[in-house]
Amino acid sequence: MTLSVQNLQTQLKQLRLVETSEVIPKLLREAETSSWTYMEFLTAVLSYEEQRREEKLIERHLKWAQLPFQKGLDTFDVNELPSLSMKQLNQLKEMTWLDENYNLIFLGPSGVGKTHLSVALGLEAIYNKQRVAFVTMGELIPLLKTETYIKKSQMRLKRIREADLVIMDDLMYMAMDQHEANLLFHLINHLYEKTSIILTSNKGPEEWGRLLGDQGIAMAILDRLLHRSEVIQFQGESHRLKYRETLFDSKTVQN
Repeated sequence: MTLSVQNLQTQLKQLRLVETSEVIPKLLREAETSSWTYMEFLTAVLSYEEQRREEKLIERHLKWAQLPFQKGLDTFDVNELPSLSMKQLNQLKEMTWLDENYNLIFLGPSGVGKTHLSVALGLEAIYNKQRVAFVTMGELIPLLKTETYIKKSQMRLKRIREADLVIMDDLMYMAMDQHEANLLFHLINHLYEKTSIILTSNKGPEEWGRLLGDQGIAMAILDRLLHRSEVIQFQGESHRLKYRETLFDSKTVQN
């Protein structure tokens, strides 16, 4: 049997240990220099492959999630949200609610941190090897309406239906006709008790019937969303306005 690093790399690729095949020369040199035992060398090889597979899985899940930005919980100021304590935020970070298929409903005016917190929790779920899908209401309705004849819509909705966590941003920001409301109901009914949902909205549930154009559909949607859920109220002024940046020094601005 011919022994060479190239042959070893080829065998590793055939066994689909592609990441390890690329770094095996470095590991061999380190094993020789440090006088590793067979057990230490094998552990290093397997640990490297496992680590890279986990990293690639996270990279793939981040791509599929289509998050609008990547801001973690460390960037979320819980002091800006009186209705949520640090203890409660840490409890959300533990992700037990996701294992139990609980929903989180964030209600409040625009710019108070609803999307920020939902994305931060989405990132936390991805780092815990969960599949996440983010979609705004403005994107979701066209996807549902074109699913039967546009392949891109079919693929996106397939990932949404297969996700462990679906983030629906700006729900009810616009009125829907009965057909659109029915499509939304069927999606939520499909996700019910199989997938956790984070829903953000600047409209309270009491307004949903009017926006959906059908009180019955609104009640059916609410029944499924609220069955196992935590509702968090966001209040205060818009963070975008409060912490806005300007091109001009206020002292230089003249009438």
